[in-house]
Amino acid sequence: MTPSCEAGLHLDPKVRADAVLRLKSIRGHVEGILGMLDRESVYCVDVLKQTKAVTGALDKVGALILRSHLQHHVVTAAQRGDVDEIVAEMMELLKYR
Repeated sequence: MTPSCEAGLHLDPKVRADAVLRLKSIRGHVEGILGMLDRESVYCVDVLKQTKAVTGALDKVGALILRSHLQHHVVTAAQRGDVDEIVAEMMELLKYR
């Protein structure tokens, strides 16, 4: 359920730019991992380290977007009368974090 607030991705331009740069870097790392998997000489632990680095980078992007959501939607939920909806949304979100 989406709260009846002004829906949309409300990101400060600096946050959006940071998220985009991080995701482009992640894309490069994933391409690198794919290349590693094409080579028999690559050590498994090296691949695992790279996948962990990608996971960490994705977590940082998620944290940036979550912070923005908290600032722009959750903080103002009571003013909009969306408290029950925003709590349900956050409980659902916590299943994935």
